[in-house]
Amino acid sequence: MTLYFAYGSNMSRAAMAARCPGAQALGVAELSGWRFIIGGGYASIAPMPGGEVFGILWRLTARDVAALNAYENIDSGLYRREQLTVRHEGAAKSAMVYIGRGEGRPRPGAVELIVEAAREWQLPRDYMRGLQRWLPPMHGAGANR
Repeated sequence: MTLYFAYGSNMSRAAMAARCPGAQALGVAELSGWRFIIGGGYASIAPMPGGEVFGILWRLTARDVAALNAYENIDSGLYRREQLTVRHEGAAKSAMVYIGRGEGRPRPGAVELIVEAAREWQLPRDYMRGLQRWLPPMHGAGANR
């Protein structure tokens, strides 16, 4: 079994159920020293002293890891995998994390899915406001569904 920290669309229970049927959600986790960005049109993270990224810690089977590697386009270089330390339920845990390349504008619908998943998991309000800043102007930070 592999621990995996999701901070983007893979926070979504429905998306993970479709991609990784063997995945088990363990709950909210935090990655310190990083910040959320949009890289190459998709969610990514970048190092930032004092920063923090909230997401979901999943337990994956080997088949789930293979499915995520394909989904995250590891072979093409869209994302790379790293092992980083996250905090979950007060304990430090080593988890696989996918990190995208570069920064850029979000692809249509990408941030909406992330914000919806963050709402579903009730991530901290201030963190949610930060995610909502990436929404297109018609949604805006004040658009709460």
